[in-house]
Amino acid sequence: MFEISSTTRIRQSPFYEATLAAGVTSFTTYNQMLLPTGYGDPEGEYWRLLNGVAQWDVAAQRQVQVSGPDALTLAQILTPQNLSDYVVGQGKYVPLYNHAGTLINDPVLLRLDDDRIWLSIADSNILFWSRAIAAERGLDVDLSEPDVSPLAVQGPHAEDVIESLFGGWVRGLKHYRFRGAEVSGIPVVLARSGWSKQGSFELYLTDGSKGTAQWNIVNEAGQP
Repeated sequence: MFEISSTTRIRQSPFYEATLAAGVTSFTTYNQMLLPTGYGDPEGEYWRLLNGVAQWDVAAQRQVQVSGPDALTLAQILTPQNLSDYVVGQGKYVPLYNHAGTLINDPVLLRLDDDRIWLSIADSNILFWSRAIAAERGLDVDLSEPDVSPLAVQGPHAEDVIESLFGGWVRGLKHYRFRGAEVSGIPVVLARSGWSKQGSFELYLTDGSKGTAQWNIVNEAGQP
C-alpha cells in the first residue's frame, strides 16, 4: 500500500475516499488532480456502462468561474461558438483556441446567471489563460476556481437512478440543460451531459465536504 501526498501539484477530489472504498486500482492526473481510471475489471466496467449504469469521479473536470458584467463577452472571445442566443440554464460545448488557432481545451460552458458562467474544462490551465485574455482586453470580470466537483452517472439506466434521487422532472431535462437541486440536503447542479452517449448526467457538487456522502447516496440509488 502506498500513500500520495495531497499538495497543490496533485490534489485529491472530494470523492477520493469513496473511490478507495469502492476498490479503485488506478489513477491518472488531470488538472493537477487524481482521476480514477479503473477498478480492476475493465470488461465489467465496459458492459456496465453499455447495459446498466455506472458512476464516475470526474471532479478533475474543474470549473473556471467567470463572473461580472463582461463574463459572456470573455467567453465569446475564447470560443468561435456563437453565444448570442445562449440562455441561463443552458450548457454548450465550446472549444477554446489560442491566437494561432490551435485547440487548447474543449469545455462545456454552463450559464448560471446573466453575469456568471462556468467553464467545465478538460486538462489544461484555462484559469490562467482566461485571466490573461481578460486583462489583455480590459474586461470587467472576476475569474476563480469554485468549490465545484462533478460526479457522473452514465449508462442506459442513468435516468432511472437520477429520477429516484430527484423526481420525475429530470426526464424532461433536455440535453445540455441543467438545474440547481439538492440530494438529501446536499447542494448540486444537475446537468444532462457527460462523457458517453449511453445516457448521462453530471451532478456538480457545490460543497466539497459532502463528497463521500454524495457518492454513497448515488451508489445506493444505483443498486436496483
